Amino acid sequence: MKLCTAISFLSAMTAISAFSPGANNYNVRLPTTSLDAKRVSFKEDSRKALVRGINQVANAVKVTLGPKGRNVVLERNYGAPEIVNDGVTIAREISLRDPEENVGARLIQEVASKSDSKAGDGTTTSTIMTQAIVNGGMRAVTAGTNPVALNAGIRKAARMIAEEIKAIAKPVEGTADLKNVATIASGSVEMGRIIAQAFEKVGENGSTVIEESQTLFDEIEFTEGLTIDRGYVSPYLVKDQERQIAELISPRILVTDAKIDNVNEIVPLLEQLVKSKEPIFIVAEDVTGEALSALVVNKMRGVLDVAAIKAPGFGMRRKEYLQDIAIATGATYVAEEVGITLDSVTLDMLGTAERIVCAKESSTIVTDGKQEEAIAARIAQIRREAESADTDFDREKATERIAALGGGIARIKVGAATETELKDKKLRYEDALNSVDSARELGIVPGGGATLAYLQRTMEDKILDAMDNEDEKIGAGILVKALSSPCMQIAENAGIEGAVVLSKVQTLSLEQGFGYGWDAGKMEYCNLFERGVIDPAKVTINAIENSASVAGLVLTTECLVTEIPVEMTEAEKQALFDAQGMGAGMGAGMGGM
Repeated sequence: MKLCTAISFLSAMTAISAFSPGANNYNVRLPTTSLDAKRVSFKEDSRKALVRGINQVANAVKVTLGPKGRNVVLERNYGAPEIVNDGVTIAREISLRDPEENVGARLIQEVASKSDSKAGDGTTTSTIMTQAIVNGGMRAVTAGTNPVALNAGIRKAARMIAEEIKAIAKPVEGTADLKNVATIASGSVEMGRIIAQAFEKVGENGSTVIEESQTLFDEIEFTEGLTIDRGYVSPYLVKDQERQIAELISPRILVTDAKIDNVNEIVPLLEQLVKSKEPIFIVAEDVTGEALSALVVNKMRGVLDVAAIKAPGFGMRRKEYLQDIAIATGATYVAEEVGITLDSVTLDMLGTAERIVCAKESSTIVTDGKQEEAIAARIAQIRREAESADTDFDREKATERIAALGGGIARIKVGAATETELKDKKLRYEDALNSVDSARELGIVPGGGATLAYLQRTMEDKILDAMDNEDEKIGAGILVKALSSPCMQIAENAGIEGAVVLSKVQTLSLEQGFGYGWDAGKMEYCNLFERGVIDPAKVTINAIENSASVAGLVLTTECLVTEIPVEMTEAEKQALFDAQGMGAGMGAGMGGM
């Protein structure tokens, strides 16, 4: 309900006294429709407003680029302010008073968010590129260039540069490259070392997660094998009283979605296991009643070495987890839906493992390597499911399952002296992890903006020749010119004239070969591959594609429609709040009459 409707409602209410004859008739006409006026701006005015918003966000973000980049302090309504160096986090926090400028801010936030979701890093680079393309394009449109052809030229040039980056990227060779990528992305040698150590340990299919630590230092923990977040069903199954765990060496494994409460269903199987003297590990929906009592008694008497846990997950996800366990151990998945009942289970349906450690709240299965082909096929299947998943939650769970089946999980525990420092470190770790994933996917290129500076010099003629008309050439030229922005901004953040560094980098890369550039951390020109100043190719490609996409659309804008903000005093806000509450109360009251 708007202010005008709220005041009219209050005046209507005061006109009817509680003691007047008509007070009980509730003949108050409540407004049912509210039409919000909009502001419409056209042509140059609309584009200029968008550009003002884009420039404000970009100017706030670009100070963080490079090893000599500064931080930005974000105010918080609750808790301590946050000091961050992460482009997308800064961009998301900015909301401008002018609604038209705010649309521009939202557009550049979209660029940063897309780069973050696709490659996990490069958000500041894409923001700077967008600003450069938009400002260059605005001058061209004002001068009379066709904006549609300009947009087409920008997009064609972006595609050509992206393809060239893929072609010149080097594949990742060993842990040293991963460490260098992580170090550049996080801005810390120590963080780079920890992340490289994690990836080296868990391998290609493993997973690395970031957690908070209670200490002042960063630590790393590794979990080997298939980890299940379920512990033993009874403390009487514990074998090692001091550590409170049940450890089984070379056990047989029963995997079922059934609830085991009738001991007669599993007696035939247990008798066979007693004869073979093999331990058994049971994963079921639940183990209760007579069945649990029988297992405990046999365990305590030393007749049978057994441990049992409840199945992890819920609903359909529970079945998927059980099937994962069955495949990893070579067990037959026992379920009525596949036509197998508990009383028909034989020894050859049981899986095997090298070792199982069952604690109070988690269990770890260390596989014996016999099912590698089946596990590889299962991982490929889960990857396909993750690609077609509808939600981030489903994708996250699929990644966890791949990690559990593939190579284990590395947990990086981040420690800091203050909450503000802890949040900043976690953001840096997440950026670095995403960068390492991107580097493994498409390879690496020289960092510090050197790749884009090199392509600006070597590809300009080729790109312009591929355009169909003069307007497209102008668009392509704008994108090519914008390629120098990241390199110049890194230099300016380090206190050096950007144009001087750009010229020297381009001359060096032509004379000495691709890979030479400026190391802003040590303030010297060198071979960036050898120095370890490298970026993932995917991050650079996404920065170009996303910035070209949004910038081109801004330039083709001819009309902008925004809300007209309503300024209200605190007294008017309170009156509106009271009126809405009264209206809701009356509506309920009339409904009961």
